[in-house]
Amino acid sequence: MSETYRIPGTPSLAVDLAGAGPLALFMHGIGGNRTNWRAQLPAFAPHFSCVAWDARGYGSSDDYEGALAFDDFVDDVLRVLDHFGVERAHLVGLSMGGRIAMRTALLHPDRVGTLTLLDTHEGFEAFSPEQRQAFVDSRRAPLLAGKEPADIAEGVARSLVGPKATQAQLQQLIDSIAALHKESYIKSLQATVDQVVLGDISLIRAPAHFVVGADDRLTPVAMHHEMAAKLGGAPVSVLPDAGHLSNIENAPAFNDAALAWLRPRAELGSVPRDWPH
Repeated sequence: MSETYRIPGTPSLAVDLAGAGPLALFMHGIGGNRTNWRAQLPAFAPHFSCVAWDARGYGSSDDYEGALAFDDFVDDVLRVLDHFGVERAHLVGLSMGGRIAMRTALLHPDRVGTLTLLDTHEGFEAFSPEQRQAFVDSRRAPLLAGKEPADIAEGVARSLVGPKATQAQLQQLIDSIAALHKESYIKSLQATVDQVVLGDISLIRAPAHFVVGADDRLTPVAMHHEMAAKLGGAPVSVLPDAGHLSNIENAPAFNDAALAWLRPRAELGSVPRDWPH
């Protein structure tokens, strides 16, 4: 069973904790929060000290002053690791969380044991200008026009899930989008699109495993094979019956694939020195 805990600092971060072993940090996408991992923590907890965060400005984490630089998220990753006394962590990132994970591995290679990268991309350079504009306009324009996240939640959620998603899975995504902090979400959208490219991901040295839903329309399977080739032929697991939220839409397949790859590499991450259990 996970428990909610706060990482002090500005802004303070809310995290769910579970398990024991080397630390694995789970990072949600741009429209998510820590509850997006509720089907993962029980499966990973027997093998790893699991931390699922609400990124700054999300969920129960604090909002913050001023604009967001994407690398602020990277600084927050280091803050989490330092708080628990962890030298190297396993990073598990969905969509935006995957980009945070790759960026951390580029900037701080000594702090990253492995990367598990779900339904993600290496920056908006991989998208046409039209795709980029459509991504932002469908989310930001209604909010700037006075609507709230709850007003856009169902439309955005339906654009992300695959055709096999259940009503319960769709509702989980709708709920997480509806719970977004409006101003912080707009800042995240701006920072995401401003960062056209993460950097040269071929320089990443941490072992990586890509996981993608077979029906992911936003970041399709081919995009993951291209990234994997840049990382020396990293493995790509394609999950059936899943769209852009593969860990939610096909949790059993995700948990099986991710743990089969990660468990033999567990010792590449550090066991927390300070773990509140």
